[in-house]
Amino acid sequence: MESKIEILSTVKIQNTPDLYKIVDSLNRTLKHDNLMFGLALDKEDKNKAVFTIYRT
Repeated sequence: MESKIEILSTVKIQNTPDLYKIVDSLNRTLKHDNLMFGLALDKEDKNKAVFTIYRT
């Protein structure tokens, strides 16, 4: 069985210290709906974060 991950949306937002808590909560709450959320620092601007929504 092949697992495919599809990117649904990506947005750059202002980075804040507690932003990861929102992403963690979304992942815990919506994993059974085949959704996954990612957060990474923007490579060009460390004050920005890249938030991504995936369908698994």
